[in-house]
Amino acid sequence: MLHGGTCNSTLASAASRFSPDGRKAPGDAAVVASNRRSAVKPWALKCAAACSVMLAAATAHSAEAMACLIEPDRVADVGAQAVGVIEALKVERGDSVKTGQLIARLANDVEQASSNVAEARATADAELRQAEAAYDLAMSKLQRNRDLLKQNFVSPQALEQAEAEARVAEQRVAQSRETRRVALREFKLTTAQLKQREVRSPFDGVVVERYRTEGERIEREPVVRVARINPLRVEAIVPASQFGSVQPGQVARVRTDLPMFPLLEATVVLVDRVIDPASNSFRVRLSLPNPEQRIPSGLRCKLDLGGARPAPKPGT
Repeated sequence: MLHGGTCNSTLASAASRFSPDGRKAPGDAAVVASNRRSAVKPWALKCAAACSVMLAAATAHSAEAMACLIEPDRVADVGAQAVGVIEALKVERGDSVKTGQLIARLANDVEQASSNVAEARATADAELRQAEAAYDLAMSKLQRNRDLLKQNFVSPQALEQAEAEARVAEQRVAQSRETRRVALREFKLTTAQLKQREVRSPFDGVVVERYRTEGERIEREPVVRVARINPLRVEAIVPASQFGSVQPGQVARVRTDLPMFPLLEATVVLVDRVIDPASNSFRVRLSLPNPEQRIPSGLRCKLDLGGARPAPKPGT
């Protein structure tokens, strides 16, 4: 490809070496100068025209929109943490789901029964109340023996026995409380095991694939695939010559082939700091708002960074 410098050097060479008919210029200086001007003029016009065409092509190439792809912001294959048979599947492909929404449930009869027993143990307080009543009685007896000992109505041995009984009653209260705390922990454990029989959505999104159905046995395989499409993610490969001109926060134009979404605006959220030496390019990620989930993911698009502008400040 010829550049402006190449054209200039070609003109200078032609002017110094040739006369209009291509032979060596005569010796007279005035004639030589006149011949040079006559020879250079057509060459200059042709070279200037060629350089203008090439410059326009280079400018158009640099301003050309880059290929990009619109993808879901996040995709997850969602499954259960336990092994079992799918008892119920609550969603179908294309359904919208919310964070924490129940997607599927495994058969949980045994786990539910264990949880019920643990809950009963955790809430039962009869043993603790009995121990506390025995402790109150032992403390009352101890106080009476102390008063009677001062009046010499009981022996010191009787007081010692009352003190021992009070200590035993106190330990029984502590043991009952510890037993109840253990029962509460067991109840929490069985509740957690019961929750492992459930499959819930990790984020707001759309079910894009359903791998299993009711009655199938799974061993930690995914049940459905969920994709978050608000916002969408735009991935583009940008030439290394534009490195430094693209910054997070800039707003760029995204063009698609769909007539209902011909021109969209996305915000740069990530710019790779490493250039790929093989392709001499780097990746740029943009966030494309999709509040009504009308824009489909998987679209090929064109990214125009030439008109990128800073993101608007909040409140403007």
